[in-house]
Amino acid sequence: MKPYQKIAIIECGEPLVPIPLEHFAVESPHPYQKVGATYPEASPYHLRQSVLAALITAQAKLQNLHPGWRLQIFDAYRPVAVQQYMVDYTFAQVVQAEKHNPATLSDEQREAIWQKVYKIWAVPSHNPQTPPPHSTGAAVDLTLIDATGQVVDMGSAIDELSPRSLADYYANQPELPYHQNRQLLRDVMSAAGFRRHLDEWWHFSLGDQMWAWLGNQEHPEATVTARYGCVATMAVLS
Repeated sequence: MKPYQKIAIIECGEPLVPIPLEHFAVESPHPYQKVGATYPEASPYHLRQSVLAALITAQAKLQNLHPGWRLQIFDAYRPVAVQQYMVDYTFAQVVQAEKHNPATLSDEQREAIWQKVYKIWAVPSHNPQTPPPHSTGAAVDLTLIDATGQVVDMGSAIDELSPRSLADYYANQPELPYHQNRQLLRDVMSAAGFRRHLDEWWHFSLGDQMWAWLGNQEHPEATVTARYGCVATMAVLS
């Protein structure tokens, strides 16, 4: 269990709604669908209603600073089944990259690989008290697109299994543009109410357990609870 999973959830019942993709940049096909993940309930481009409203606000703030720039959404709503698929897919990718034989992995090797996988991926839990953040519809992975339509270089790829994924990895390297670019993304998202994952420069949430936990770290005198738990099928609006 990660620290943020101890935060209480008081579900508000707000539905998932489709993201108006004409207002944002997106990857097409969706990166996880490209590797075989399926979304039977709703497309990944859904968020809770208030989270979507905040995302629209964040893009407006970005465009006030940099006309023509847009947020590029990499991933949003992720059912637990997709979380499981991507965890298993990432495990297999690490096995291949490290040139292991899947049939002869020792317990120690298997455990070491899972530790790497879970540095980025949340456990695909069906426990209503410990939902994966994206399965709440309150988390979004994204980056920036500049006025020429080019992806802004953040110094590492989304979902990269390396220390470069840490939000402040480049903080002490001012000669490189990556930290400044990451801070711009953080600033426009924070101004709209989101909080950034400490270990993933691309991951932002609003209203879930991680968001509440991060807020409590910033303000120890507060006791913030989460308002979004795992999305029920009936809560998905098309």
